[in-house]
Amino acid sequence: MAKRTIKGLDGLRELAGQDVGTSDWLEITQERVNMFADATGDHQWIHVDREKAEQHSPYKTTIAHGYLTISLSPVLMSQIMQVEGVKMGVNYGLNKLRFPSPVKVGKRVRLHAALKEVNDITGGAQVITNMTFEVEGEEKPCCVAEGVVLYYF
Repeated sequence: MAKRTIKGLDGLRELAGQDVGTSDWLEITQERVNMFADATGDHQWIHVDREKAEQHSPYKTTIAHGYLTISLSPVLMSQIMQVEGVKMGVNYGLNKLRFPSPVKVGKRVRLHAALKEVNDITGGAQVITNMTFEVEGEEKPCCVAEGVVLYYF
């Protein structure tokens, strides 16, 4: 899908309550999972030990960390939208975060985003985005979250 260019604060306000778009698919590789495990120190076998996962996991393969999935939001959101005229954007956090289903290594994920709210702050706006991470070929999302970003103009 083509990236949407949003024209400043007024453009954000106009999109409040609307879908913004969907990213491209991104494959979750074992290498990416292993690098995330190294970065976070979370080397639980369900993520990094393929043989043990094949034998003992209900998924029969390794799965991505939930926090790996949500950490992909910046790269996937950058495929969905760009706000013009921004001096700075700051990740302010999450209001809600759930991981309803796992992401098996080798599967592809994508992000669907909808702007929930745009609230004025000094020098900019606080934007709350509903984010739904989908797994290719599966009905249940792997991650749903309300992301909060502060944009300064």
